[in-house]
Amino acid sequence: MYDPKSIDFNQSPFVTIWEMTRACDLACVHCRAAAQSRRSNFELSTEEGFHLIDDIARLNPKVFVITGGDPLKRDDLYATIEYAKNAGLEPSVTPSATPLLTPEAIAKMKQSGVTRLAISLDHYNRQDHDEFRRVPGSFDLTIRAIEAARDNDIPVQINSTVSKRTAADMPKLADLLAKYPNIVMWSVFFLVPTGRAKSGDMILPEEVETLFGDLYAISKRVPFNVRTTEAMHYRRYVLQQMMEARGKSTDELIDPATGLIDASTMFMHSRPIGVQMQTGAITRSPKGVNEAKGFVFISHIGDVYPSGFLPLKAGNVKKESLVDIYRTSDVFMRLRDSANLKGKCGVCEYRELCGGSRSRAWSLTGDAFQSDPTCTYEPKALATA
Repeated sequence: MYDPKSIDFNQSPFVTIWEMTRACDLACVHCRAAAQSRRSNFELSTEEGFHLIDDIARLNPKVFVITGGDPLKRDDLYATIEYAKNAGLEPSVTPSATPLLTPEAIAKMKQSGVTRLAISLDHYNRQDHDEFRRVPGSFDLTIRAIEAARDNDIPVQINSTVSKRTAADMPKLADLLAKYPNIVMWSVFFLVPTGRAKSGDMILPEEVETLFGDLYAISKRVPFNVRTTEAMHYRRYVLQQMMEARGKSTDELIDPATGLIDASTMFMHSRPIGVQMQTGAITRSPKGVNEAKGFVFISHIGDVYPSGFLPLKAGNVKKESLVDIYRTSDVFMRLRDSANLKGKCGVCEYRELCGGSRSRAWSLTGDAFQSDPTCTYEPKALATA
């Protein structure tokens, strides 16, 4: 049996994301990258991109994502997918729902070796989705892409952003997604105020906890996996619910020597959050992934970050090896050590399993090690103090 404790996030990330370009024809209200329609002259060239892929293959991540902007704005996308596949990676692509995303383009991605597509859909309602993406017709193009992926036997992950505009409609959106059998993962992004996203667009911490309940209930009735992005505390919520259903307390899972719940606890206690849980080609992590902790992001110009939402630069692949940056940079090493966390995150028994959003902490407090402001949980160390 696969042992999650054998995974060493100090050596290899579980997820590697390369922002191939920031060019995009959408103008989404929440865009992390504040993408523009034109490509940058400083993007990694095709040759530099291939060299980067060689480095990524050395790190051997389970998930490799080619993102943007819109990767379809680059004419070397198909060659890049093929190169990554030949390097032993399983390339995913996150295209934007624009007229560039034709059924023919999706078929060509399949022929080039793509293993999954990740497509954004934020509302079940056409008008509301298009207003969120600021381009008329985006909803219809998204649905067309899902259907074209189905016709080409490509598993699809749907990415949806939680904000004041979208939170209340998540259950109805889940019902829409359930109609498409090739949708195998729903990744629910909890907004981080960076790029064009504003802090005023975030839902309140109490509303986050309520939505966790909705998502957990949805996960019990839909045919696809449900996960959260930048809501690491959903792991805590799910574990609490699972233990409660068994008539037990999460207190039983605390290591008396450390006072912490092990990072691989979800693997040991829950099949839905289990090791390399796959439906189609969608892979789940065997333990909690956080910024720099099983995750690395490379920008369109080669800068390396712990996350696309956390702009703490650790190096540049034009000058340094990605392998060395991930394994030895001070930024990454400090973020991987949960002993550096402050506030209630620093004393929380879930800090290894969860760890909070370092991106949101940085965006709202200016300190990546502060507590995640969207968490309502009171750690036992504080409750008994």
